[in-house]
Amino acid sequence: MEIIKTNNTIEKNKEYKKLGFTYLETAEIVVHLNTLLANYQVFYNKLRNFHWNIEGPEFFELHEQFENEYNEVKKNIDILAERIRVFGIKPNFTLKKSLELSEIKESESERTALEMVKEVLKDFEILHDNMISAVGASLDTGDIATEQMLTDFLRRLEKRNWMFTSFLK
Repeated sequence: MEIIKTNNTIEKNKEYKKLGFTYLETAEIVVHLNTLLANYQVFYNKLRNFHWNIEGPEFFELHEQFENEYNEVKKNIDILAERIRVFGIKPNFTLKKSLELSEIKESESERTALEMVKEVLKDFEILHDNMISAVGASLDTGDIATEQMLTDFLRRLEKRNWMFTSFLK
């Protein structure tokens, strides 16, 4: 460890060390987490738009459900970004970069309440596939912390998928 003295202050110049993993071991995990992060960012924006623009007899119920969903997605975005930081990588995501990397696309036209729910369900499938791929990369590396984080995300996503699917019936 190198010690540097500046302005009568002693600083320790210590390189950040990822606990138990090398950069190469975590590279595939980080790629999957970045993809999931981009998808969540676009999904969050879409949910906000749906929340603001829902109309019709389902307004009160879906207005609240879209808000519940985007609040959960907002938490997951932060958890994902911080997990990427654990691996020593900075998740520098501009909106442009998120849109380029995301498989979830913005909704550019007006949607009925039922169309909004169908689109949310389609986006759940994309998120689910992203999570499964990231879990696989985590397990291949032996990264049980990332696997557990993603399993928690999956558990909630699958329950919400069931609920939104039931709403359509």
